[in-house]
Amino acid sequence: MTGNFKPTLAIVFLSIKQDIEAVTSLLHENEIVVFGSSTSGEFISSEIQEGGIAIMLLDMNKNYFRVAYFESGQQSTFEIARQLGETGKQSFSKPAFIIAAGWVQTDGEEIIKGIEDSVGQNVTIFGGMAGDDLQLSGPVVFTHGKKSINGLVAIIIDESKIHLEGVATCGWKAIGIAKTVTKSDKNIVYTIDGEPALDLGMKYLGLSLNDQPITNMVFNLGAYYPLQLEREGVSPVMRTAMLGNAEDHSIICAGPIPQGQK
Repeated sequence: MTGNFKPTLAIVFLSIKQDIEAVTSLLHENEIVVFGSSTSGEFISSEIQEGGIAIMLLDMNKNYFRVAYFESGQQSTFEIARQLGETGKQSFSKPAFIIAAGWVQTDGEEIIKGIEDSVGQNVTIFGGMAGDDLQLSGPVVFTHGKKSINGLVAIIIDESKIHLEGVATCGWKAIGIAKTVTKSDKNIVYTIDGEPALDLGMKYLGLSLNDQPITNMVFNLGAYYPLQLEREGVSPVMRTAMLGNAEDHSIICAGPIPQGQK
């Protein structure tokens, strides 16, 4: 912040080990609006580091954006996202959204559907889910004075003034044979080809539930070996296995996997 550079917006990605209140207070004291998420590794230039803080400072005109924060409470992910969409419509004639979600909002497609239900299907949306250094103890999203594992934070941008575009890529290539989801409920997969979903994943990866604590095992399975969902007539999509249930051996994914899908 030297010379004439006066940032108005901070995009903050940091380790759950860092002091979120101290970081947001420092930025707030300098009249910088905060959009923040805890992570599982921070990009510093071209390097991935752990336990740190990465902040992008932007000098965007404050009339062209706002940061909105919601907590789910008893409301569904869809309803929270719809409220976000309504806030965007009230703020700008053509709103666009950059979103970070806590882990209670595990169904990313419900967030998209909620915004589209309010704003329309041509709305621009980018975003992702918070992390917590692979601890599974409580990743959070935040802005000044507010943070929660149940939260949804968004930068709402006036797209009539600021052009927003990007690309989504994973770098993965599918391996193995296609298998069919035989029992699922929204984003919870119970069986694949009639076998418990978690057991099937472990078998094909050469892993055992006895190798390490179940929560660590399940997270590593999702982070490094996502599932590819093949759909008729459209491009395949990735579904990260976020959590596993040691009791019924189901997998909770970041997005719905309908029964009968491969």
